[in-house]
Amino acid sequence: MSLDVLAQTDPGEFLDGLKAIGAGLGYGLAAIGPGIGIGLVVGNAITAMARQPEAAGMVRTTMFLGIAFTEALALIGFVVFILIKFA
Repeated sequence: MSLDVLAQTDPGEFLDGLKAIGAGLGYGLAAIGPGIGIGLVVGNAITAMARQPEAAGMVRTTMFLGIAFTEALALIGFVVFILIKFA
């Protein structure tokens, strides 16, 4: 089963399979960072609002900006995934 399976595939099929695996792993790893980042931003914002309720409006606005910028990283990772997959 070792190299016999590789010998039966067309030369381009093996490379396409490796591209698909690499693109999937790349996007999966690119989604981990923003997920952790958004969790940290929201957690720290909740802590800040609990400590200073009078500053909740400013903290909430800053939190949503942080979430938007962090989510942009996930979208960039998705675009790179699409470029690797279909280029």
